[in-house]
Amino acid sequence: MVTESAAVTSYDTELLDRIVSLRSDAELMEEYARRLRGTAAVLDGCPAGPAWSRPALERQAAACVTAAEQLRTAAEALLAHARAGG
Repeated sequence: MVTESAAVTSYDTELLDRIVSLRSDAELMEEYARRLRGTAAVLDGCPAGPAWSRPALERQAAACVTAAEQLRTAAEALLAHARAGG
């Protein structure tokens, strides 16, 4: 039995590409958070490190984690939209 599937439009392809990009950006933001936390830990153990550095870097890391969550949420919303037929 042969079944027909809906043709994938360039809009669908572009939308799926955006979803992949958003997920990739979320992973980058998580990596940035890890790097910031690592830098904060190094500076915290360094006598020459400024006292403000660890809290500032931790706040930036938290912002990166929040951004990653928001990017993933946006990707999931676009995916739901694409599945619904645009």
